Amino acid sequence: MTWRASAELIERVRRAAKRQRRSMNDYVTAVLDAATNPRLAATEAERLRERLDRAGLLAESGGPRRRPSAEETRKARKRAGTGTLLSDLVSDDR
Repeated sequence: MTWRASAELIERVRRAAKRQRRSMNDYVTAVLDAATNPRLAATEAERLRERLDRAGLLAESGGPRRRPSAEETRKARKRAGTGTLLSDLVSDDR
């Protein structure tokens, strides 16, 4: 998988992974698993799922998927850019 992100986001992910003594790959995998795996509905994972859902970024299981429009992506980024940083949520409970 390849993804594009701002240098600032990449650096925040790198620092969060380093604080947990994890590789970036392992950290990102854990975050994505917590965001999409309903079996991980502990408080931290549930908060993350709720934020992703409010931002319109939570993947629904089953059915065909489509790429969001540029406008949907812009609106989701704006909504997701508020609140507590993901790295803070993860580090607070560890």
